[in-house]
Amino acid sequence: MSYSVLLVEDHKELAATTGEYLEMCGYIVDYAMDGNSGLNLALENQYDALILDVMLPGCDGFQICQQVRQKGKSDIPILMLTARDQLEDKLEGFDAGADDYLIKPFDFEELDARLRAIIRRHKGELDAKPLIIGDLELNPATMQVKRDGQLLKLSPTGLHILKLLMRKSPDLVSREELERELWGDMLPNSDVLRSHLYNLRKVIDKPFDEQLLQTVPGLGIKIIQVDKV
Repeated sequence: MSYSVLLVEDHKELAATTGEYLEMCGYIVDYAMDGNSGLNLALENQYDALILDVMLPGCDGFQICQQVRQKGKSDIPILMLTARDQLEDKLEGFDAGADDYLIKPFDFEELDARLRAIIRRHKGELDAKPLIIGDLELNPATMQVKRDGQLLKLSPTGLHILKLLMRKSPDLVSREELERELWGDMLPNSDVLRSHLYNLRKVIDKPFDEQLLQTVPGLGIKIIQVDKV
């Protein structure tokens, strides 16, 4: 099966060699050499995935990612490319809505493997049934979250955490498992996850009478109706 991808990379030689390899693997590739052109193509067309360099003329890869998510294209997998092997960059990319991160220089085989993995994951989510706990509902196809019929706005990282907790419910999820799922081997300090959990609780629990997020000190967190605890 052929997948259509948009490659936004301002380094001409790298864009050419990467695109040629992807085309050899059966992908249909569109190209953009700057951030503004890449953003326009991403919003105007339907792709199976976006490959975004971070450092771009015009708007950068983080801004493209953020704009694509804000415009409602939550179903497009996004892979970020960067030469900066810094945890802060990775966290910023995930917070903007990226699905995966690849550090330059990279092997083309790894790029293909990661690309296919995030495409398969997203296509699986399009076919997945809504996740429902009490009056809280998350639609994996649209990544929309509602509680008591009210549409809630979460950050991409908050959505990722909520989806994992709802899929595991009523089981407890340890902090270590959440951190591995979000950031792989590049773990941040504990305050980063704590901040995301605080913001998640503020959106899905604080405005409502029933508190669904339950913390078990020293063990982890789960999402469950109170009367089922």
